[in-house]
Amino acid sequence: MFRKPVVWGLLLLLLIIGSLSYGVWRQAQAWLFEPVELTQVQHLTITPGSDMASIAQQLQDLGVTPNALALRYYSRYYGYDQRIKAGEYAFVGEVTALGVLTKLVTGDVRKYSITIPEGHTYGQFVHALMQHPAMQGKSEPLFSQWGKASGHSSPEGLLFPSTYVFTRSQLPREVVQQAWQRQQEVLADLWLERAPNLPYKSPYEALIMASIIEKETGLASEREAISGVFVRRLHKGMRLQTDPTVIYGIGAEFDGNLTRAHLRRKTAYNTYMIYGLPPTPIALPGRAAIAAALHPAQGKALYFVARGDGSHAFAETLSEHQANVRKYQLKK
Repeated sequence: MFRKPVVWGLLLLLLIIGSLSYGVWRQAQAWLFEPVELTQVQHLTITPGSDMASIAQQLQDLGVTPNALALRYYSRYYGYDQRIKAGEYAFVGEVTALGVLTKLVTGDVRKYSITIPEGHTYGQFVHALMQHPAMQGKSEPLFSQWGKASGHSSPEGLLFPSTYVFTRSQLPREVVQQAWQRQQEVLADLWLERAPNLPYKSPYEALIMASIIEKETGLASEREAISGVFVRRLHKGMRLQTDPTVIYGIGAEFDGNLTRAHLRRKTAYNTYMIYGLPPTPIALPGRAAIAAALHPAQGKALYFVARGDGSHAFAETLSEHQANVRKYQLKK
C-alpha cells in the first residue's frame, strides 16, 4: 500500500497537472475563439503551396490572430490546413480564429470592382480595366483571343457597360469575357421582344443603332424618340447624318471641335456621306439604349437638334428643322 505522503504527493501532482492543463486549455480557447478587433484592414496573400505554419505566422504578424501555434495545431487537428485556398484576403473588424479559417477554406478572397458607364468605347473599357491596381502587370485582353466566336471584325459595342467584380488572381481577359457574355444575353433577350417592321437585318445591326442612340441621348426620356427619327430615316432611304458617328470615324485626331471639313471627310462612319448604318457600333450601349433601338417611338419627326440643355427639338420637315437650328445652334 502507498504511504499517505506518497498518495498526497500524487494527488497534488495530478492537481497541478490538471490545473496547468485547464489553464492551457483556457488560454487556447482565448487565442482561438475570443475576437480580435482590427481597426484597419489587414491584407494576406496566400500563394499556391503555402504551408499552414507560414500562413499562421503571417496572421499573427498582422495581428489577425494572437497565437500562430494555437491556430496552426487547431487547423491541423480539424483538417483545415489541407483545404486552404490560395488568394488575397482582407480582415477588418471583429475576427476570430474560426472565422479566419472559414474564410481561408471557403476561398472568400478580396473582391475588386470596376464600373464602365454606358457610352464608353471598347478602348475606354480596356484602358480603365488595365489601370486598375488588381490588373497591374497583366496582359491586355486581345480581341483575336476572346472574340473569335463573335464572328465580328471589331470588338466595339460587344461589351455590356456595367459594374464587374473580380479578384486579383483573375485576368483582364476574364472580365472582358464576362462583359461580352452579358451583352450577348441582353441583346438576345431584347431581340426576341422587338417591335415589328424594323430596318435591321440582325441583332448586330440593332446593336449598332443602339450605340448611336447612346451617344446622341442626353436625356433618358428621349431615347425612343431619337430611335424613331433614325428608324424612319432608314425606312425612307435618308442618311442618318449623326455627329457621333463622324467623330468616331475621325478617331484620336478629333480635338473636340467638329468642323464642316470633318462632315465632308469620307470614312466608313461618316453618316453624312454614307447611307444606312456604319459598319460597327461606335460605343458600348446599355440595356435601355438597346431597348430603344428595338422599340422606336411612333411619330413623323425626321430631324432633331440639341437645345443646349441636354434635350432636343424635333421636327417633321426640313424647314422646321432649319428654324430650330437657327434658334438653338446659331442663336438667331
